[in-house]
Amino acid sequence: MLELYHAHISTCSQKVRLCLAEKGLAWTGHAIDFATGAHLSPSYLKLNPNGVVPTLVDDGRPVIDSSVICEYLEEIAPRQGTSLMPATPYGRAKVRAWLRYIEEVPTASIRIPSFNRLFLAGWSAMSEQARARYIAATPLRKGHYRGFGTAGFSKEQMDESLERLRQTVERIDAAVGGESRWLAGGQISLADLCVLPTIVRMSDLRIESVWEGLAHFQDWYERIQARPSFAQAFYPEAHVAPPLSG
Repeated sequence: MLELYHAHISTCSQKVRLCLAEKGLAWTGHAIDFATGAHLSPSYLKLNPNGVVPTLVDDGRPVIDSSVICEYLEEIAPRQGTSLMPATPYGRAKVRAWLRYIEEVPTASIRIPSFNRLFLAGWSAMSEQARARYIAATPLRKGHYRGFGTAGFSKEQMDESLERLRQTVERIDAAVGGESRWLAGGQISLADLCVLPTIVRMSDLRIESVWEGLAHFQDWYERIQARPSFAQAFYPEAHVAPPLSG
């Protein structure tokens, strides 16, 4: 049995849940509560020294990094469920190029509006000492938290984030606008699944205007939302609801 340490609202966890659903793999979930610092507990850090989610445990062995986990799932069950990697080396190279881009651009960019809209109030309410302890205990992204401060990320940082997210949806629109219905060709792949949580988060944050006028993108998004895996990965607790005044 596969075990997944994940957080409901974590976009990286959502990537892996999508892949598990598409592959039809059975798994046991362990929900990690960020509010209690469970991801920084000694027991969890033994599994994942980066102190982030998700972590997959297969036969007692941890596999970390969401994109790595997704490829791992395809490799251990290539003939089960949906095939998520193309059959040709060139096709697989296209998927991996998308995965690198997704990590570099949309995955990093969505953190800026997510933190400003969802976490600023709670972070600001913490004492300076508590914030310092949290940052010291965090193995990764210390600079991200320091830059967040108590006022949130700046308008310039928000604008840059939205610009990069617009580039992402424009690239998706171009990729699925011709003969290819999916990012890497005629079949859905890890590329589609790994970018999807960022798109859902944009929708949850009510910034759908970023993809205004992109008809091919909107068709792709509607088609992927109609797949059974979508509801399995994005159950009610997996969505975020920012304050209307945020």
